[in-house]
Amino acid sequence: MNIAKSKDGTKIAYDKIGTGPALILVTGAFGYRKFPAQIELAKLLAGHFTVYSYDRRGRGDSGDTAPYAVEREIEDLGALIREAGGSAHVWGLSSGAVLALEGAARGLNITRLVLHEPPFIVDPSDRKPPADFKKHLSELVAGDRRAEAVKYFMTEGMGVPSFIVGMMRMMPGVWSKLVALAHTLPYDAALLNDYFRGAPLPASRWSSVAMPALVMEGPESPASLRHAAQAAARALPNARLLSKKGLGHTKKLNAGLISQELITFFQEEQSLCTSK
Repeated sequence: MNIAKSKDGTKIAYDKIGTGPALILVTGAFGYRKFPAQIELAKLLAGHFTVYSYDRRGRGDSGDTAPYAVEREIEDLGALIREAGGSAHVWGLSSGAVLALEGAARGLNITRLVLHEPPFIVDPSDRKPPADFKKHLSELVAGDRRAEAVKYFMTEGMGVPSFIVGMMRMMPGVWSKLVALAHTLPYDAALLNDYFRGAPLPASRWSSVAMPALVMEGPESPASLRHAAQAAARALPNARLLSKKGLGHTKKLNAGLISQELITFFQEEQSLCTSK
């Protein structure tokens, strides 16, 4: 385990593996660097990149200096980029994709960016969380009603059917890990709060995110995630959309397929830059 120090002094834990250009992996809600699929993905990428896999603020071995703000998480990502030598490729999954995108918009030195199914709600016909989603979630966490917070986030935020959550509660090894991260769910809600309204993405918000970008989505994913990926690809000035079966992230991550697509994209772009 390595430690990066963020701007506010928070210690951010990360693992470093492999050789080659720096690549930072940014997890989504409930994700952390010791998540089995995250470990597998890092190993598969390590033959091509120096992979940095970290615990986002409040998770795993990382600190959690109060008060939380989205800007602090962006600074955390910036601290990892400094550890990586000042620039890096970045892959972000779900809310981690939103964090990576916001970091790029604020000027972090991200050379190439991959957004993996950012969970925006951009179509008014798609299911939307309640208007007070972030507020109620924060109240559940503040009241130490951690299991309720997990259920609420999954059903009202992610659209997971209640019976699936019930099945997960019968799996102690799985459920306990989810509950252990309940206090970080308001952080993900804060990242997504402006994009949960069923409105088009703001046309000029990410006009400065001009590095080569890839937006990935799986055709097996819910319509809202597919709409979001398509909208994100259109909103970025130098992005393309990749839709391929197996890239959906609502079930177990397909680390093998994801790693193949990341290697192809990053090496393709590196070849283009080298030939210019």
